[in-house]
Amino acid sequence: MSTALPIPHENGVTQEKRDGAEAAVQENAPPAGQGPSVLRPRGLPQQPVPLEERPTWLTLAYIASGLLMFLTQGLGMNIVSANIYQLQGTFSATVAEVAALSAAYMAPYASLSLALFKIRVQYGLRPFAELSIGAFVLASCLNLFVTDMHSALVVRFVSGMAAAPLSSLGFLYILEAFPPQKKLTIGLSIALTGTLLAAPVARIISPGLLDINGYHTLYTMELGLALIALPIIYLLPLTAPPRVKAIERMDIFTYLLLALGLGAFAVFFTLGRFYWWFEAPWLGQLLAVSVASLTLFAVIELHRKNPLLDLRWIFSWPNLHLAGVLIVFRAVTAEQSSTMVGFMQQLGIQNEQMSLLFTCILLATLAGGAACALFMSRQYQGTAHVIALSMIAVGAFMDSQSNNLTRPEQFYLSQSFIAFGAAMFLPPVMARGFGAAIQKGPPYLVNFIAIFLFTQISGSVIATGLLGTLVTIREKFHSSVLVENILLTDPDVVQRVGQLSGAYAKALTDKTLLNAEGLALLGQQVSREAYILAYNDTFLLIGFATVLALLALILHLAFDRIKAWAATRHAQGDAIANHQV
Repeated sequence: MSTALPIPHENGVTQEKRDGAEAAVQENAPPAGQGPSVLRPRGLPQQPVPLEERPTWLTLAYIASGLLMFLTQGLGMNIVSANIYQLQGTFSATVAEVAALSAAYMAPYASLSLALFKIRVQYGLRPFAELSIGAFVLASCLNLFVTDMHSALVVRFVSGMAAAPLSSLGFLYILEAFPPQKKLTIGLSIALTGTLLAAPVARIISPGLLDINGYHTLYTMELGLALIALPIIYLLPLTAPPRVKAIERMDIFTYLLLALGLGAFAVFFTLGRFYWWFEAPWLGQLLAVSVASLTLFAVIELHRKNPLLDLRWIFSWPNLHLAGVLIVFRAVTAEQSSTMVGFMQQLGIQNEQMSLLFTCILLATLAGGAACALFMSRQYQGTAHVIALSMIAVGAFMDSQSNNLTRPEQFYLSQSFIAFGAAMFLPPVMARGFGAAIQKGPPYLVNFIAIFLFTQISGSVIATGLLGTLVTIREKFHSSVLVENILLTDPDVVQRVGQLSGAYAKALTDKTLLNAEGLALLGQQVSREAYILAYNDTFLLIGFATVLALLALILHLAFDRIKAWAATRHAQGDAIANHQV
């Protein structure tokens, strides 16, 4: 790396400088008056091709690059949760210990994107992108050297830190492909659809990769994706906004408080249902640390002239309404990411048997994103919301009719409905929030990102933890009810125990032991039926919650229509009165 110098012609005569930044880009020299810059390899563009001059293939390349960023980051997040039972053997760990890998990943990821926004603004987009991809490649390499649970936890924590910038880059690359009037419609629809693709893809590809070399093959693939993403930073530049001094010394301290609070919060809700909320004292200590850190962060930020987050704006009524909508979205879509998968695993069905189901989910997600882009481009955001919630509700109610004979084939239609609805729901909400933040000015974008990240990341772990807790509670209830009706004086129960113990009749001659084996197998069947009923209760609850959200949305849209109609009538009345005068 060296300082850029004037580039001579072949005959040795120095090329005359042209005016403006265009000559600087062509010559790898800085624009006039801006001082020296770092020399880049010749042929690599410094600024993107203007939209009006950009060929179609280049636009598609930007979209594909953004989707690659989302997929690379999302697979790292979902690989552990998609293979939690398979990784038990790899690390000789319990389910709760393997779940700690997800907690280690989410702890830094939950807050780091907020700090990265200011870092990007102050130090420039290209250095930010280069450092982000480089750090992710390094973190992916570290995964290849994991040998035990302790090293896996450390590497997953580092991976969570390194993956945080990739979501931002995914958004930036996809939005770069569109003109301003389409960024918050078609562009945002494609970007948010991209955030939903990694979860089904992780479950589709995991079985084949695990068969090759287990855990290391999964992360070799992640490393490969990171290496593909690395040259994109140089080949496809992004429009770099002007740099401004955004970071203050106090930002470092308040960010550390925020990171500690959100990190402890994420770990608490990720592991709470595995160690049970009231059984492990350290869970309560984590929650206390989270509350204390976030409270101190709020007290300091409310008294700062240039806060890291404008909490007064964040907690205004429109933003609280937006946050509530996003949390409801995360709660109802958790039905697909955790509850449905938990139901299948309870029946002994693993990822390789659900590959076609997740292929249907992936295709439905893509279709939902395309439909949402069409609705938004025609300004039918309210209609898209209604259709999305209706399809999620129908899918949840269909799932609530499951039984012990239900297999992935019975979920194809219902889960496709939910995936289609999920892809349609989020972009209109985000577009409205982005528009409000942009009107307030660039500093408010970080505040809007804070709302989005908290509701999507923290909302996701909260929804997953609470739904898993509900399943456990309802299973205990149904199990107690079923056990009350199992009496050894009942001839049907005696016959069933005899049938179940028949498989051991040739190995066990002791009648007492044989009967005990039959009772143990009957107990397993009772537990399975109790879990099925508990999952059905959860599906039903999600269905009713979605219906309530749909009714609230319809009332809100009706109120907006009435308000607009009244405003129009009032304007017409004023116009008539002025004309008469």
